[in-house]
Amino acid sequence: MHQRTWLRALASLAVCSFLTSHPVEVRAEPACLEPAQLAHAGVRIARYFDDAERAVQDDGTVGIQGSGWFLTPTAIVTIAHVVTAMNLTAEEWKAIEIRDGDRTWPARARIKQLVGRGADKLVVLELQAAIPAARSLTVRAAPLVPDERVVTLAFTAGRARFVSGRFVHYGDERGAADGAMLEMYDGNDRLAVDYGASGAPVFDCDGRVAAVVAGVLTQTLSLGRDLRVSTAWGMPNVLSVPVQGLRIMLQQ
Repeated sequence: MHQRTWLRALASLAVCSFLTSHPVEVRAEPACLEPAQLAHAGVRIARYFDDAERAVQDDGTVGIQGSGWFLTPTAIVTIAHVVTAMNLTAEEWKAIEIRDGDRTWPARARIKQLVGRGADKLVVLELQAAIPAARSLTVRAAPLVPDERVVTLAFTAGRARFVSGRFVHYGDERGAADGAMLEMYDGNDRLAVDYGASGAPVFDCDGRVAAVVAGVLTQTLSLGRDLRVSTAWGMPNVLSVPVQGLRIMLQQ
């Protein structure tokens, strides 16, 4: 799903889904962090293509957007498929836009490091100049445990959205051992984490980043019209990448 003549909102993998015919009561426990505690914790990142890059786009796309977060004032973490779609490289500085609420910063960025062993790695983007107002986040050292509560601040549909849920297990539905599977929802909305959320930080209840959103699990049903649905209640619906590799990088 994308906007054909403006920004294509990146996120996700439509991997698989699990359906049930039995109604499930929506859990209504409050999030373990308040939205105000995560103010300025996640940012939207966007890149607008130059004329040469636009010429090779067959769908009229003029740019790409995703989510990310500051590791330091000169480093932003996001996910590999966002960076690939933006045509960012390790060799060349390219213009990007960073947005945090009403604040927008033009910046120049390049790939500093790829982190992880899975198909969709974490990417640390180096900024040519520091963002003095950046809120640098703390990386969690320990793995998540089953049913541990988590929250995320992701940019979906161009706006920041606070979503809570739980960690389910490590290992994704495609057999990749490095994925961290989450169940995330906002009330009845199981697509609260959706297109544009790739690269968003996933926090534990102490406000430390434990994982990074990589994709959502959906399928499309044909019921007279195409209907995109999430997985069933009680099942994971968001694929993320653990951040322990970032801890190792910071210690080097």
